Amino acid sequence: MATRIGGTRGLRPASPAGAARPPLLRELLLVTGLFLVYKFGRLLANGHETRAFHNADRVWDAERALHLPGEGAIQQLLLHGEPLIRVANTYYAAVHFPATIAFLAWLYWRRPAHYLWSRRVLALVTGAALALHILLPLAPPRMLAASGLVDTARVYGPSVYGAAPEADSMANQFAAMPSLHFGWALMVAIGLIAATRSPLRRWWLLHPVLTLLVIVGTANHYWLDAVAATVLLGLALLVVPAPARPSSSSAHPPAEPPTLPRARSAAGTVPAGALR
Repeated sequence: MATRIGGTRGLRPASPAGAARPPLLRELLLVTGLFLVYKFGRLLANGHETRAFHNADRVWDAERALHLPGEGAIQQLLLHGEPLIRVANTYYAAVHFPATIAFLAWLYWRRPAHYLWSRRVLALVTGAALALHILLPLAPPRMLAASGLVDTARVYGPSVYGAAPEADSMANQFAAMPSLHFGWALMVAIGLIAATRSPLRRWWLLHPVLTLLVIVGTANHYWLDAVAATVLLGLALLVVPAPARPSSSSAHPPAEPPTLPRARSAAGTVPAGALR
């Protein structure tokens, strides 16, 4: 909306949800710091392989007791063709972080209030997930002999994990529950649905649906890992208040009121059509 600054007319960028955009450098440092805490903090769970496999047996038995569909059914669909399973492995390896970063970057620029909300929710979910990764180490189904599943990333590639899980210095492979792949993907969809007004915005839900099929079909996660992530996200959404939905008026600043043409008179300049 146009506003006067120092006697001149300037344009002030509209803040769609009524919130000021936080300083970019501060946000970059904050998001980077949160990522590093997550990346290195989950390494604290290394060294608990025995507990991780014991917990995996319990999760596998619990899923069968609940009559959940076997993860193998999804994997068999992906294994119908090697190109398909490679696409699934690539999706698992390459979409998780870039999609979340792109989501936050877009919100930062276009919906500052929704950016702050989403960043806080993601930070809360990630912190809670890190605590569970430490307290409840869990071997993924690709490591569980009882599952009969194939480690598709190791067999077909590409893989983001080291060949020896217990010696992997870059990632904790015994942190299957909850699945942050699914939790973040679900928040990306919810955040974009909340921050946009397009009639097609619900198609963003395809991202968490595809992510769920990928993490299960590649044997990196159990169904219950996604359930746990959904519960954590739901609790975080209850704790962090959501901003108001954007309106069409917030996306397009109201136009300036029309200026009446002016006419000269003996008394000075007056708007044309005004009573004299």
